[in-house]
Amino acid sequence: MENNLKRSLTPAMVWGLGVGYVISGNYFGWNLGLEKGGTLGLAIALVFIIILYITFTFSYTELACSIPKAGGAFDYANRAFGKEVGFITGMAQNIEFICAPPAIAFAIGSYGNIFFPEIPVLIFSVIAYVIFVMLNISGVKVAATFELVITIFAVAALIFFSGLTFPKLEWAHLEKNAWPHGYEGVFAAIPFAIWFFLGIEGVANLAEETINPKRTILIGFGSAIVTLVVLCIITFISSVGVAGWEAIVYKADGTASDSPLPLALEFIVDRSSFSYQVLLIVGLFGLIASFHGLMLAAGRSTYEFGRVGYAPAFIGKVNARFQTPANALLVNMGLGLIALFSGKTGEIITISVFGALSLYIISMLSLLRLRKIETDLVRPFKVPLYPYFPIVALVIASFSFVAMAIYNLNLVVIYFLIIGVSYGIFKLQSRSVKS
Repeated sequence: MENNLKRSLTPAMVWGLGVGYVISGNYFGWNLGLEKGGTLGLAIALVFIIILYITFTFSYTELACSIPKAGGAFDYANRAFGKEVGFITGMAQNIEFICAPPAIAFAIGSYGNIFFPEIPVLIFSVIAYVIFVMLNISGVKVAATFELVITIFAVAALIFFSGLTFPKLEWAHLEKNAWPHGYEGVFAAIPFAIWFFLGIEGVANLAEETINPKRTILIGFGSAIVTLVVLCIITFISSVGVAGWEAIVYKADGTASDSPLPLALEFIVDRSSFSYQVLLIVGLFGLIASFHGLMLAAGRSTYEFGRVGYAPAFIGKVNARFQTPANALLVNMGLGLIALFSGKTGEIITISVFGALSLYIISMLSLLRLRKIETDLVRPFKVPLYPYFPIVALVIASFSFVAMAIYNLNLVVIYFLIIGVSYGIFKLQSRSVKS
């Protein structure tokens, strides 16, 4: 049996996956950055993070079109710097893609618990894991078609929300206590600004499964980042502009909520209204889109690790019937459930962001190096304004990593321990193979 993935993804499906990977960031979590930096603090962080993702996405598209492999950043770093840097990059990518879904699964469970309070949150979360792993195993075209449909619903819901809130927007609400913690608030808000876009790079991991990958990745990736930037801006402004940032951070009892849209809508419509109920239901679609999409990308990342021998060989096997990385998906589900039952969803998100920023930094270095050492590499798409785009992305990602590390010392130590232990095992395996 040929151990290859099946090509069946169109540009529309890639757009749906790219937007779907991260659209849950508009529905939950980002508003906690307001608590750290206020309206202005988070807004400044967002400006830099939007610049990061625009410059990174165009740079990453060059790599994805030139080296269309399921490993994404792992394959690019492997080619540019060798297998040791490739391994570290692959581990960072795996950490990002495996750690983000448990946090979203918990949010899905919380939604389910709203409608059926007698069923515990974790039960809904586990059910979501099982259902969407099975869907991913059944075939990439089925999974991508499902992702496209629910992503369209999730985007439509954000537009619907903005249509309700923009007429009620007041500039005074945006100015209210906008700078509560000074410049420190900007740094503290960075992870929550990144949460708006975290995971879009997973599009590159689907390059082996796209029809005409060079054209499909360019169109799908480019249109996805444009869509996400627009949605981020209108969601941020329309949510805060209704009643100020405190209104979409703190619930009536004074505790913090990670569901800003329903809180904002309560100032406009009654909780029993049709509009409010629609937003709750379709908001669940946004969570499912990101959960399902990130799970799909994680499966490809882990599969490539196994296929090249950096992880147990069975992880790199394709299911004979469906031509999907079933073993990798099941392993990732097991790791995700362990993280889910730890109950540390906020910390897991932060560790996921450390993985993402590591991936961005090494990928930009890989692009710069490959331009020097492989001048004859076929590049169907070249990043505009080279070398400025990758350098800007590299600088902002590096600064963001350092800022996050300062405010999350314990978590960055845990992140480096995971990388260090994994690298140690990798080196031991390499020596045993040679001997």
